[in-house]
Amino acid sequence: MPHVNRRTVLKGAVGLTALPLLGCSPQIRTPIPPDPFTLGVASGEPAADGMVLWTRLAPDPLADDGLGGMPSRAVDVEWEVADDEAFTRIAQRGVVTATPEAAHSVHVELSGLNPGAEYFYRFRAGDDISPAGRTRTAPGATSMAPMTMCFASCSHFEQGWFTAYRHLAQEDPDLILHLGDYQYEYGPRDGGVRAHLGPETVTLANYRQRYAQYKTDPDLQAAHAAAPWLVVFDDHELDNNWADEIPEKSEPDFRRRRAAALQAYYENMPLRSSALPRGIDMQLFRRVGWGQLATFHMLDTRQYRTDQPCDDKFRADCVGRFDPSATLTGADQEQWLLNGFRESRTQWDLLGQQVFFAGVELVEGPATGINPDAWDGYVANRDRIVAGLVDSPVRNAVVLTGDVHSHWAAEISRRPGGPSIATELVTTSISSGGDGSDGRPDTDAILPENPHVKYFSNRRGYVRTRITPEQVTADFRTVPYVTRPGAPVQTGTSFVIPDGVPQLT
Repeated sequence: MPHVNRRTVLKGAVGLTALPLLGCSPQIRTPIPPDPFTLGVASGEPAADGMVLWTRLAPDPLADDGLGGMPSRAVDVEWEVADDEAFTRIAQRGVVTATPEAAHSVHVELSGLNPGAEYFYRFRAGDDISPAGRTRTAPGATSMAPMTMCFASCSHFEQGWFTAYRHLAQEDPDLILHLGDYQYEYGPRDGGVRAHLGPETVTLANYRQRYAQYKTDPDLQAAHAAAPWLVVFDDHELDNNWADEIPEKSEPDFRRRRAAALQAYYENMPLRSSALPRGIDMQLFRRVGWGQLATFHMLDTRQYRTDQPCDDKFRADCVGRFDPSATLTGADQEQWLLNGFRESRTQWDLLGQQVFFAGVELVEGPATGINPDAWDGYVANRDRIVAGLVDSPVRNAVVLTGDVHSHWAAEISRRPGGPSIATELVTTSISSGGDGSDGRPDTDAILPENPHVKYFSNRRGYVRTRITPEQVTADFRTVPYVTRPGAPVQTGTSFVIPDGVPQLT
């Protein structure tokens, strides 16, 4: 096995079987089926003194019951965190119990580590040792050390290979944001590059199996093992276009489906116990600090969303029928965000969220209109947030967005044609939508009608950012195809957002 470093940690640590792990007695190492770490490892929610470590035991990951071939009993899982990739300098170690009620998922919440430090971690269950992962803590409260942050969204297993995840893992990121549509709920569809296993996800077993299928992808495992993640969901983790308790199509038992989807989401993400679902509810909006350099405000625009009575995209006559009291965030989350703006003391405030914020007028044939499945459909909610941003001590605001399967860069103002008060970076999909294109017609139709939009690309990929006290550099990374594996990666374009200047240069 090759030497482990920041780029190859996803492949596992050198000579793991030769290294002692805890030296535990046989009664702790509960016998289980071999090779339980088929879904890889992950970390997330970094703080200055720790993070969350994750794995899920699944020797038969695609089992129809969603339980991964595990026995219906609790299993002790050993974990350890080291300062070095060879695991010769152990920082912490312990044992956690994986239970069948949580699909044998493991969430270890660490504290007591050094700020701004790189760590390596792994697990053991029975006689099997997991691949090793690389993670890090956030820097100390006064640190302005630069960081590399990548963000992505929308990975559809049937519509393409996850090659972009592999390239993202090789960017040496300090932090990765995933902004929704981590997996798709649809049953198998003809003509896909790869096939979903099982029916449309409705039950807890369905969702668990679907996550397992996605997590067996080696490129996705590579991205998880490369750096800590911050995650939020959008719609396809549950049901296309759902809004609070309203499904896309009438369902008599949608509440049960929602509870199952949230349970499976928690089981499969490196989240803290504060996000553990309670029935149909899950606390997902939160703030994560990165020293004095940045604050990440992670939003949830699904659980509190008011459905709009007119949901036909691009219909100009929809605007007059929108409910002005409609909300994407709900009142409590909106107030929480505004409070965060008022208390801001960091150089950069970044909003990790799901749908297009700046707004865009789209042209579809002879018709012109807006997309109501975005902040354009919730103008009053957006206006209050923008006003609160302007009236706050926030120094630099950048909105980070997913959902739309294409790259965008835009400037945000209080009124059309007004001065820019923030910027928005929108990532394309990892694979949703297939290969995409470099065709000019889309660009020619969009950019002239929207002078605040500075870039559009219909290729797949992700966004890489370098955040320093002086500027944010955003590189829009793209792959030329996803319908076959092995695509190279390139930078479609790059922008600089200077400190104190909310413009895309």
